Amino acid sequence: MMDSIYTVGQVNRYIKNMFDQDYLLKTISVKGEVSNCKYHTSGHIYFSIKDQTGVMQAVMFAGNRKGLNFQMEEGQTVIVTGSISVYERDGKYQMYARKIELEGTGLLYQRYEQLKQELEEMGLFSPMYKKKIPTYAMKIGICTAETGAAIQDIITVSKRRNPYVQLVLYPCLVQGAGAAPDIVRGIQYLDRLGLDVIIVGRGGGSIEDLWAFNEKIVAQAIFNCNTPIISAVGHETDVTIADFVADQRAATPSAAAELANFEYDGFQEKCNQAKQLLQRQFKNRLELIREKCKNLESRLERYSPGHQLLSKKQRLADFEIQLEREMKTILERKKAIVPDCRKELENSYMAIYQKRTQRLAILSEQLNGLSPLKKISKGFAYVEDEAGKPVTTIGQLQVDSEVSMIMKDGRIQAKVLEIEGEEIYGKE
Repeated sequence: MMDSIYTVGQVNRYIKNMFDQDYLLKTISVKGEVSNCKYHTSGHIYFSIKDQTGVMQAVMFAGNRKGLNFQMEEGQTVIVTGSISVYERDGKYQMYARKIELEGTGLLYQRYEQLKQELEEMGLFSPMYKKKIPTYAMKIGICTAETGAAIQDIITVSKRRNPYVQLVLYPCLVQGAGAAPDIVRGIQYLDRLGLDVIIVGRGGGSIEDLWAFNEKIVAQAIFNCNTPIISAVGHETDVTIADFVADQRAATPSAAAELANFEYDGFQEKCNQAKQLLQRQFKNRLELIREKCKNLESRLERYSPGHQLLSKKQRLADFEIQLEREMKTILERKKAIVPDCRKELENSYMAIYQKRTQRLAILSEQLNGLSPLKKISKGFAYVEDEAGKPVTTIGQLQVDSEVSMIMKDGRIQAKVLEIEGEEIYGKE
């Protein structure tokens, strides 16, 4: 008879505690080949690592996947770092991975970090050198392998977004010993064509597969390129030196095609909307100008000589009518007072006539008194010299001078025989 009987769970828990208390198993790195790899919808990765002598179950939870920069595939040789414990429900031990690296990744990653730091210090990553990707690119260069998913994805997306875009492919190696120089030649060739933008990249792969895009010569070629460059290397988690130097990074080749190509249908719609807006604005502006022209035309017509003359004529006609009306009113008013004033006016005229008649009689009498004819009628004569001037003194005449004497009833022509002064008559 046995002393104690344990349940399965108790045994599994005991074994689990033994594993958890083992310091070596808390952090351990195991090298092996990936097998039965499954990506769960929850984000966890379930897989096995094996070698020629055995197999070990492993799991990497979603929370530890941040450091995983490659897609796990069957047959890859990896180094898994984590802890080993027992899964109580199944009574099986497994490895809980915290970090997974491809074999040889450590050395490459060190070289990657060193070159990244060097180029960053040189300023190749500085935003001030980044060129703007054109919004409406019509000629796009592509530097990638002529076969594979990358070029097909770029073509498919480009034609979908803009069926009129021109794609220029420079087929080059994207992995292997001669890949980096070939990529450099491709960038330099495409840069000389005067394109709008260049896509440089390839599909996903291991760090070894992507290493050509971590080479210094490729980084310098991208930096020295005059044409804006979009890098599209690997999957979203893959980040290369080319991504840091490029003017813009795309997570995948398809994403790069999305960035490089504008959506033609949307562009056409915007153009139509802009056209309609422009037409409306032009129509409104035209109507405004027409209205302004009408106002100016009306003002010009008002100030034109013809209009001014017509206006003056109209005013003159109005004044004439008004004057006639006022004259008629005044005449009617005057007619009303004429009968009352006529007698007074006649009396005034009569009084003036009598006064002037009397004055005229007085002046006539005075004139008659001064008339030479009246004096002549009394026995006097009017004497003129040869020049017709009146003779009023003997000093005007000489002996033998001819004179005319006008009498009451005629004229006498005489000749001076002798001249005597007043001393002959004596003085009173």
